[in-house]
Amino acid sequence: MTLEHAWRDLFGLPEDAPHLLLALTHPSYANEQGRPGEGDNQRLEFLGDAVLSFCTSEVLYARFPNADEGTLTRTRAQLVNAEALAAFAKSVDLPDGLLLGRGAVAAGLRDSTNVMADAVEALIAAAYLDVGLSAARRVCECIVDFGLARQSKAGARDPKSELQEQAQALGYPPPTYRVAQSGGPAHARWFEVEVLLAGAPIGQGRGRSKRLAEQEAARAALEARSFERLHPEVPLAPGDGG
Repeated sequence: MTLEHAWRDLFGLPEDAPHLLLALTHPSYANEQGRPGEGDNQRLEFLGDAVLSFCTSEVLYARFPNADEGTLTRTRAQLVNAEALAAFAKSVDLPDGLLLGRGAVAAGLRDSTNVMADAVEALIAAAYLDVGLSAARRVCECIVDFGLARQSKAGARDPKSELQEQAQALGYPPPTYRVAQSGGPAHARWFEVEVLLAGAPIGQGRGRSKRLAEQEAARAALEARSFERLHPEVPLAPGDGG
């Protein structure tokens, strides 16, 4: 089975699905073909983002009847942020099928988190437009299942809470966050946030909202673990060597 057929099956698309190729087309490719502003997946990404949010909310509402609004909102954010969607894209070899311009390929955008996430959302929109809400819902259920399994495997906790707990255990004040950069069109804004501990930067992350960017920055700091050695007088966490 070819990758294209695998994606058709996964996203519930028929052989003659008119939006499949468009969903895989990055703006850089459209620009090279002399079609700037059209013939790419950005409009589909806009629609797919809304469909994904709705369907994921519906799935979580049904699966976790005892969860309150805050828990459902946090869970949804963890499952459908750009990093989570990019991980899902990699799991189905989606980057291999993206149509990008030569410059974008040279710049490594095929493996860009945002590029992969946009393509997933565009394909969800393609399923919605070419088949209907039931097909889009099935895709979103796959994304939810993938995300929940990934969290369970990693023993995932809220990165900001985890970082604050570990930092305070080492005698530091609570971490602080600041926006380093932001950009993107109104419908697809992005933010790059830096997390600081005792005034020193310890991690950076990007997301489609400040809150998601803060989570990614905290996750990066936890993975780097450089905060444990900011000040020699602060003891290392138990089990860490010198």
